[in-house]
Amino acid sequence: MDLGFDPTHLATVQLMMTDPAGQKPEPMKALYRAIHARVSSLPGVESVGLTTDLPVQCFCDTDWIRVPGKPFHGEHHDVMERDISPDYMRTLGAKLIEGRMLTTTDDESHLRVTIINQTLARKYFPGEDPVGKMIGDIKLSPKSMRQVVGVVGDVREAALDNDPLPTEYFSIDDGPDAFFALAVRTRGDEKAFLPELVKTLRAMNPSLGVYGEVTMEQQIGQSPTAVMHQLSAYLVGGFAVLALLLGVVGLYGVVAYSVSQRTREIGVRMALGAQRSAVHRLILKEAGLLAGIGIAVGLGLSIGASVAMKSLLFGVRAWDISTLAGVAAVLGAFALLASFIPARRAARVNPVEALRAE
Repeated sequence: MDLGFDPTHLATVQLMMTDPAGQKPEPMKALYRAIHARVSSLPGVESVGLTTDLPVQCFCDTDWIRVPGKPFHGEHHDVMERDISPDYMRTLGAKLIEGRMLTTTDDESHLRVTIINQTLARKYFPGEDPVGKMIGDIKLSPKSMRQVVGVVGDVREAALDNDPLPTEYFSIDDGPDAFFALAVRTRGDEKAFLPELVKTLRAMNPSLGVYGEVTMEQQIGQSPTAVMHQLSAYLVGGFAVLALLLGVVGLYGVVAYSVSQRTREIGVRMALGAQRSAVHRLILKEAGLLAGIGIAVGLGLSIGASVAMKSLLFGVRAWDISTLAGVAAVLGAFALLASFIPARRAARVNPVEALRAE
């Protein structure tokens, strides 16, 4: 699925400043700059970004917003808030739709700004260009007012199976947080880079807690949504394999029983000059007819079931032609395989012994 960013070659780590003196705004800003400079200097690093929350983690750190000039009746417009460094979006590989990204000059000494995702732009600025518009809290307090300077593509910030949620991105210097995360895009193997990254960060400050080091692809694979869907897929896949085996065994049993009942008939055919290839075709043709009828009925029932459970499907259409055709081909191949052994046995029948059979 479209994550809204490139998860490859992306190393991530969680950080926490444990020293109360270091948790104040100015020391935290200095720490952000020091980490950015030090990690950027490491071999194999392309770019570095800091954020309060990495993608694909949680529906957390939300904000209530209000757009000046829009009808307002006290309702709560809940959006996700992410505080990021200027290079964070470039590090993720997120797409800029219009306007600009945050820069190092976007601090408290200038007009406070924000960038928003496409979902927020569509929901709160329908048919408008959001760049240049203002966003504030529900009271529109002067301190909360921020100007929209850019729109980025939707980054999957929360659960992967949820639709993208409205999200606003502030400068991380606006409200320094003792808990933050680091994203590093590497030129080589990001997994091999993680130990060096952790070692570097721990050497910078003894009060800096470093934990949760993982690649972005690992983080995605370990997310609750991915794990639940994987477990469901394995479970359903296991039942599918069991059903296939039962179908093959059942078809083999039916064809084998049919051949045993027709031993005398097959002997007569061979005594009258029928070739073994003709016996092969006879048995396989009948088995193929049985399999074809079963596959046709099964396809009809599966389409009906898929339509009925459409709301439970994720990332798959109810009328997924490629999947249905693939399953039909697999079933047909296994059906012919199950029929081949009885057909081969029938073709080896001794006509004399077959004619003596009751």
